[in-house]
Parts: sequence; C-alpha cells; structure tokens
Amino acid sequence: MALSVKGKVEQILKMESGVSRAGKEWKKQEFILETDEQFPRKVCFTLFGDKVDMISSVGQGQEVEVSFNIESREYNGRWFTNVNAWKIDRVSQDNNMPEPPPEFRMDDIPPEPEGDGANDLPF
Repeated sequence: MALSVKGKVEQILKMESGVSRAGKEWKKQEFILETDEQFPRKVCFTLFGDKVDMISSVGQGQEVEVSFNIESREYNGRWFTNVNAWKIDRVSQDNNMPEPPPEFRMDDIPPEPEGDGANDLPF
C-alpha cells in the first residue's frame, strides 16, 4: 500500500544508528510533517538506511510531498506502527498557478498597411 501526502516540514530529528543482533549496521532518521488540510495534522515519518540521505536536501519549513508505506509489527505483545517514507519531492510554491501571459504593450499592435487598397474591405 503506497500513499502520499503534502505538507510542510516542521522538524527534522537527530539521526540514530547502531548495530543489529545479526551484526549489520543500521541508521534511521525521523522528521515531522504538518499536512496541508483544513485541519492540519502532524505526522512523524521514518527514513531507514540509504533513504536517510533524502532529507539532507530538505530544510525545515519547506513544502514537500512524501510517498510512504505504513507497516505494523508486534513486539512483546504490543503493536508498533511505522510510517516509512520512501520518496520526498519538493513542492513549488506556485504549484497550481499557470504562468501569467506576457504584459500587453502598445508596440505589440501591428501598423496599419499604407498605400493603394489600404482602406478597401474585402466584403
């Protein structure tokens, strides 16, 4: 199940790292996003492994779209849910605004033809 949400990066938390029981190194970083809804919500996203590098090019307060998966797992009879981000795209501020037309100037009007037949209408 892949989902996405747009919002503003509220906070980037400190990166965590360690070594698993199997001897593999791991790293994760979390960040908080405030959604762009009528009633904004804050969501904590987690980046694992190489995905941690994606947040380095994003700053606090920046508008982004995050693609993510939700995953739950059980540990000692309790359930824990992660919101795992796998893609972060910057959102341009003028995202829904088309480019305005060029400004009209009087010089844009072509000159009227001169000479014979200049005032003759074809109808």
